[in-house]
Amino acid sequence: MVKAKRFIYEKRFNGFPKEGDLKVLEEDLPTIKDGEFLAEAVYLSVDPYMRPYAARASLGSTCIGQQVAKIIESKNADYPVGKHIISNFGWRSHTVSNGKSETPVALPISILPDFQGLPLSLALGVLGMPGNTAYFGFLELCQPKSGETVVVSGAAGAVGSHVGQIAKIKGLKVIGIAGSDDKIKWLKEELGFDEVINYKTQNVAEVLPKLAPKGVDCYFDNVGGEISTIVLNNMNLYGRVSVCGSISAYNEINPKASTVQPAIVGKQLKIEGFVVRRWIDRWQEGIEQNLKWIQEGKLKYKETVTKGFDNTFKAFVDMLKGANTGKAIVEV
Repeated sequence: MVKAKRFIYEKRFNGFPKEGDLKVLEEDLPTIKDGEFLAEAVYLSVDPYMRPYAARASLGSTCIGQQVAKIIESKNADYPVGKHIISNFGWRSHTVSNGKSETPVALPISILPDFQGLPLSLALGVLGMPGNTAYFGFLELCQPKSGETVVVSGAAGAVGSHVGQIAKIKGLKVIGIAGSDDKIKWLKEELGFDEVINYKTQNVAEVLPKLAPKGVDCYFDNVGGEISTIVLNNMNLYGRVSVCGSISAYNEINPKASTVQPAIVGKQLKIEGFVVRRWIDRWQEGIEQNLKWIQEGKLKYKETVTKGFDNTFKAFVDMLKGANTGKAIVEV
């Protein structure tokens, strides 16, 4: 009998997640039946969306999240032993599954494609949901054109760093906003961003108009809050905004409201939020294109790896504090 460990929601988050909000439980898993398989987690994902989504989860339920897992026992021909899968099993070490997603909104469980020598962990990043979030969320909603200017907030994260590189591939001027000198250096020197702003040491409202004297055409918004209000007020007529998240407010007990309507109306902006599952019918398209760009040397990635299942909560909190560069993952 296999013992599994899993993180559960013990208490509701109130402000920043704290020790004691989650709890690790051990459980004995049943013997697999016909049509089932047993998977062992190899990598767990920690992502910003997990913070607001936690408010919808039932106390006592397993913490949500994707994982890369290895099939170690199987009575399902579609999921043979030794294969690796991507799934929404959450923060748990071992899982018995029949191959069907537990909820209709979850991405389907699938065997990983051939990454041609690249790390399997990329299924949680540039060759997975964050990569497709960048690919579809930017290209479909912002409809970028060569020669335009785009601003990316949260630019050193898994999605933001990817968006900026796609924008460079498409011929745009890219301005990234991040929160440390190391991140700023990485964005400019390694990823090729044209301009960067450290929002912790620079005044975004003063610097942005100088870096974008002709205005901003596209904005990929990962943070919300005051930074986004500043960007919106620097946009050109008919600018396009893709709203991916609002991490600046995820841990605020009483979020401050900014008045953005004057900019939206006056500049006649097109603003659209999205959940990446919208493009599930084109999922493989995004993965294949991102893989091709990596192989061509046009797309780079970075992972911040925390080792050990028991350190998953720490990795989650560190990510919310902005300690990661690129994709934050846990190596089980």
